[in-house]
Amino acid sequence: MYLKKANGPRTVTLADGTILSRADLPPPNTYRWVASRKAIVVDAVVHQLLSRKEAMARYDLSDEELDAWIAASLLHGRDALKATAVQRFR
Repeated sequence: MYLKKANGPRTVTLADGTILSRADLPPPNTYRWVASRKAIVVDAVVHQLLSRKEAMARYDLSDEELDAWIAASLLHGRDALKATAVQRFR
């Protein structure tokens, strides 16, 4: 098995004790963003598995979009990342 050299850590431990690795990240060509995929990207950025710049380039996200995901997740939890919950958590 070949492991690609990556800048930064390969895995991080989240607050609930689960381990998030680069293999758990959504594919770079993701175009349908469900709450679970958004949550993985937010956890990766918050816990420094991915840098903000790397996440924005990899997933073609704007600064405002990534900031909105992070703020919603930190303020209201993962439920705020659902598209149907946008009105409730503004």
